[in-house]
Amino acid sequence: MSKIQATFERLQAQGRKALIPFITAGDPDPALTVSLMHALVEAGSDIIELGVPFSDPMADGPTIQRASERALAKGVSLRQVLGMVANFRADNNETPVVLMGYANPIEAMGVDTFAAAAFDAGVDGVLVVDYPPEESADFAKAMQANALDPIFLLAPTSTEQRISLVAELASGYVYYVSLKGVTGSAQLDVEAVARRIPEIHAAVGVPVGVGFGIRDAATAGAIARIADAVVVGSRIIEEIEKSPADQVCDRVKTLVADLRRGIDEAGKA
Repeated sequence: MSKIQATFERLQAQGRKALIPFITAGDPDPALTVSLMHALVEAGSDIIELGVPFSDPMADGPTIQRASERALAKGVSLRQVLGMVANFRADNNETPVVLMGYANPIEAMGVDTFAAAAFDAGVDGVLVVDYPPEESADFAKAMQANALDPIFLLAPTSTEQRISLVAELASGYVYYVSLKGVTGSAQLDVEAVARRIPEIHAAVGVPVGVGFGIRDAATAGAIARIADAVVVGSRIIEEIEKSPADQVCDRVKTLVADLRRGIDEAGKA
């Protein structure tokens, strides 16, 4: 059983939903990433999505694009991101870590080399935005051969055929993009998400996390009532952007703890 699957089973037994925050590795400074990861866990996060900075992050809005630019300006590479995960693992071997990014850095390293290096570093899952499921059977096999969960995106525009393909390949969880567009781009329509989630659940057979447009405890709680996990990225990056360096971890911790509260209160209701 993967660490991600075990986390969801534990939460389900407790009647709780997962909180999955996203940060970009190396933002605002590579020296802070591991500390930020620990702060996320201390605030109540269940799984961490760690973004691999990339020069052309097509699915990301301006906020996460800026985070990638800041990290790239500091010279952060895929191998350095794996080193950050390994450093995090020195003190935390329980919290699953999912790398989220784009195909180019993985292709440059080589898929098999990357898979082995990610496993050695302590990565638990990989979400590659621009690997469509129609072309990802070999990638998924390479990940699973190295005990990594291949995680895929679904969207409001996803067809039944694409949902079926994702169901065949995905493990760990599926990330349902709640909005048409890029991260941080629009108002979340909870009712529209609620109408779609049962169909996704029935088809994929793994937990479903929902992201894009979740900015506060209230929206986090609303999504927690209908999904297995709540994914928050742009709002956390905004907090990082506006925080002095010596306050970044504390302010992110406060924000994520508030999201955790919203999720848990929704569960009690």
